[in-house]
Amino acid sequence: MKRPKTEGYINLFLKSFLKGLIIVGPIAATLYIIFVVFDTLDNIVPFGFFLPDEWNRTGLGFITLIAFITTVGYFFNKFVFGKFIFESLDHFLEKTPGVKHIYSPTKDVMSSFVGDKKKFNVPVWVKTNENPEIWRIGFLTQNNMTDVGMPNQVAVYLPHSYAISGWVIITSKENIKAVEGMSAAEAMKFAVSGGVAGFHSDKNVFKAPE
Repeated sequence: MKRPKTEGYINLFLKSFLKGLIIVGPIAATLYIIFVVFDTLDNIVPFGFFLPDEWNRTGLGFITLIAFITTVGYFFNKFVFGKFIFESLDHFLEKTPGVKHIYSPTKDVMSSFVGDKKKFNVPVWVKTNENPEIWRIGFLTQNNMTDVGMPNQVAVYLPHSYAISGWVIITSKENIKAVEGMSAAEAMKFAVSGGVAGFHSDKNVFKAPE
């Protein structure tokens, strides 16, 4: 007679634990990632080698690094001389053997997400299968492939869900159509989250019955 009551307590415990895990897990993971990033950046500048211990405080390296990056960006953006230095350095690194294989991809990837030359800002639906009809969400990265011998073809980046990776496909212009009702940021969130986020409301998200 007592067994059903015990099972009820166990089920309640497991359900409460899983619910708490759903709430606490993302918060804890976010705080941990922020801490790791902050701690890593804070220790990039080795103040301990040339400053007394009483002057070396937590956060000093982080603030200095942010200030330095901001100053460099302002200097290169507002002054002609700064742009000249940047373009000269950029050209030098682009032509340096070995270094260019690290510098060029890193610059292109960062430019794709931030700055004035964002690349992932045109979300599109891509038909990847005709029968049955299957569509995937992606980002138009090249709208003309004629220079590489593929006229009427476009390049689309398809991000993977719950990952920072993805893959590029070359397909006909007829197989893509613009995404409506979502911004580029919302489209990326929709793709990376496996389709459970990105809309303005959660009312259309499928929820399994409890």
